[in-house]
Amino acid sequence: MINNLLKNFCLITFALIAPITLPAGGIQKSFNQDKFPNNTNEIILISNTSLYSSPEIHAKELLILDVGTNLSVLRNWKVSKSETWVRVELAFNKFLDDPNKVLKGWIKM
Repeated sequence: MINNLLKNFCLITFALIAPITLPAGGIQKSFNQDKFPNNTNEIILISNTSLYSSPEIHAKELLILDVGTNLSVLRNWKVSKSETWVRVELAFNKFLDDPNKVLKGWIKM
């Protein structure tokens, strides 16, 4: 009985204190922080490059990107010291472009 009481006390204490440090728990972000995402890096291709569905060479090739294509970098994935992949998003115009167009994928750097 004391063992169950102690477990319940610890559980309730954790449930009341832990959410304070979580993003939705109550600690507000500083107003001085940038309101722009950190992933605003862009790449402009200097050669034709394949866009893959996942970060591996044998993955499905979604399309071939032409020279001069503008891409936004979403994240990096380092497979090994010599192999790095980048998750990218193509620039698009939501009013003029085809809604079924592939917009995100992986390129090998």
